[in-house]
Amino acid sequence: MNKLVAIICVISWSGFWAFGYLALSAGIEDTGQMIIATLLAGAGFLTGMLAWLRLSRSDQLILKG
Repeated sequence: MNKLVAIICVISWSGFWAFGYLALSAGIEDTGQMIIATLLAGAGFLTGMLAWLRLSRSDQLILKG
């Protein structure tokens, strides 16, 4: 299960960085592209953080006992 969460974490962070770059590099006249890229980057950040927190919590449980 940890491998699946790790894969989700990597894909989510990749999406965050890719769509974040697209949102920042979009022209002022492309507001639709900017908004969609920002929403996708936010989704990547949220899922990446949740997956990372789940992985870090599972590591703490393994180390404790």
